[in-house]
Amino acid sequence: MSQSAPVQVRYFFDPLCGWCYGAVPALKVLQGQPDIGLSLAPVGLFADEAARPMDSGMAAYAWANDQRIQALTGQVFSPAYREQVLGDPTRNFDSGPATRALSAVQITAPGRELEALHALQHARYVEGLATSDAAVVVALLNRLGLQAAAQALQAGDAGLLAHARERMQKARSAWQQLGLQGVPALQVQAAGGSRVVTGQVLYGAPEALLSLVRGH
Repeated sequence: MSQSAPVQVRYFFDPLCGWCYGAVPALKVLQGQPDIGLSLAPVGLFADEAARPMDSGMAAYAWANDQRIQALTGQVFSPAYREQVLGDPTRNFDSGPATRALSAVQITAPGRELEALHALQHARYVEGLATSDAAVVVALLNRLGLQAAAQALQAGDAGLLAHARERMQKARSAWQQLGLQGVPALQVQAAGGSRVVTGQVLYGAPEALLSLVRGH
């Protein structure tokens, strides 16, 4: 995530957002460009106080959306996810633990934050793991070899909690100031100024996305 690249892209997202999972191929394209610096901005759309109960109505709504995303992007939403995540009414739809995990990675291994986000998404949507559960997220960080981040998250480290909260607040504030209402969204900053990229371009041809981001 080079801060010296001529084009800086801020990625507004929530780790439990299915459409953000659908944008994974687009993020991987951007990450591989030497002239593009990519930073993550978690807005906390479903975190903590904004969490929702995983009742049958929420599960049905999520699954219907997920089927649209899969058809559009090819990203897999597995039977394990439907049964073990959407089908478990004892867990809230809460992105707080995953969002704090990403902040822990940002602090301890900043070059691996996007990798950790993709692993969290794969764990949820493909493996059917409950990434709204802090213990599950800690185990995943350990599996990735991110022990320092796992330890901070497991211990409820005060510095981490404060950093994660401030980071969400800053991302949410910037997101709102740009007039955005949903995620995923990109803010592109380059020599020509700042602009926002949203919508179908995040799910389409890589060439179209890169052209738009670079302002060609």
